[in-house]
Order: sequence, then C-alpha cells, then structure tokens
Amino acid sequence: MPTPHPLSPPSPWVERFAPLVRAGGGVLDLACGGGRHLRLFRSRGHPVTGIDRDLGGVADLEGSAGVALLQADLEGGPLDSLPGGGGFAGIVVTNYLHRPLFPAILAALEPGGLLIYETFADGNARFGRPSSPDFLLRPGELLEAVRGTLQVVAFEQGEVAVPKPAVVQRLCAVAGQEPLRI
Repeated sequence: MPTPHPLSPPSPWVERFAPLVRAGGGVLDLACGGGRHLRLFRSRGHPVTGIDRDLGGVADLEGSAGVALLQADLEGGPLDSLPGGGGFAGIVVTNYLHRPLFPAILAALEPGGLLIYETFADGNARFGRPSSPDFLLRPGELLEAVRGTLQVVAFEQGEVAVPKPAVVQRLCAVAGQEPLRI
C-alpha cells in the first residue's frame, strides 16, 4: 500500500468558509492530494469524495465510512461532468488549475452549494513553481469563471507569505441567488 503524504494543515481560507457548507451535505475535494480538506470536512460530519490521479496520499481513508475516493485523470480529455456524480453541497479546489474543468465544477454544485477555490496566480513565477502561465490564474480569472453562475461571498488575490511565499487567488462563491447566511 502506498505511503500517505505527510499531513499538512488545512488551508486557512478553506477553514474560514467550511462552516458555510450545508450541514451534512456532500463535499468534493478535487485534486485532493494528501486529503487535508477531505479530512477537515469529514471531521465536520460531511460525506466526502476525493478525486485525484494518484490516491496514494489518501490510501489510509480507503474503505472509511462516508469517504468515496475516485482515481481519475482530470486532464485526460474533455469532461462534461465530474466523476462521482453531482449535487455537492461544497467543492474545494486548492493548488490545482485545469481551466477546462470550470464548467463541470460549477455544474456539480447543488443549489446553495459552496465553491471554495484557492490556487496560484500570475506573478508566482518569482517564487518558484508553478511558473507556467498554464498553471497560473490571470488577474480576476476566478471572478470571471463564476460570473453569472455563482454569487461571490469573498475574493482575494495577491501575495502571501504563509505557508510559503506565493501569489494566489482565492474565491468563495455560492450557487444560486439567495443570500448566504454568514
């Protein structure tokens, strides 16, 4: 059995908005890596689905109640929908960008579902990887991706020092037009 990745703490951005996900609603962690956000939402009583091309980092969760793990190459071809079904109360994406997935991500949210997204942005090359524009969000790109589909709760872009120096973009947005209780 593969050795799990060393556990790192959840992103403070994800922790900040986790309480806004509907209690007991299913949460998808896209490109889940070591499962830090799967573990966070599972500890909060949510059934969780993790998708990644390599599930070695979450092998210890295999067979656990309320945990679905799906191995998938999300960049291998066009996707009309995400594996694992739809209607998620929350979708978390961190440190991952594959632009063709934006429509499938938005479609996989249930009405009132929350998207929590945080990844690297233009300008990050001066800090190291990723440095290719293919993996860096353009200024305001997350806002554009959800425009007309999701209601933005919070958005940030800029330089951060923790957990390491980087340029990031962060978004929390809700599906539907009803105001979110925050």
